[in-house]
Amino acid sequence: MGKDIYITVYGAEQICASCVGAPGSRDTYEWLQAAIGRKYIDENIAYEYVDIDHPPDVEKHKEFANRILEEELFYPLVLVNDEIVAEGIPKLKTIYKELEKNGAVLQS
Repeated sequence: MGKDIYITVYGAEQICASCVGAPGSRDTYEWLQAAIGRKYIDENIAYEYVDIDHPPDVEKHKEFANRILEEELFYPLVLVNDEIVAEGIPKLKTIYKELEKNGAVLQS
């Protein structure tokens, strides 16, 4: 089965200034994988973490990393199929809603 839903988390090793007390970006990425995997069948969901300080040589990743570094967006930044669904401290309810809109199937 191919991957139909792509979740991308942009972040950095350093916790953002406005996110004091919040988990780091990598921790948020791992937490999202675990939370989504408990609620949805995730065979068709692909996950990607992008370090904004060292983005891969992919134009969209470089653009989002630059927007975060320019403080136009906050990190961690969560996208579902290239749509922004969360900035800073993500809320699962919002992410779940977007996943369902994109065809995620609940665990039985």
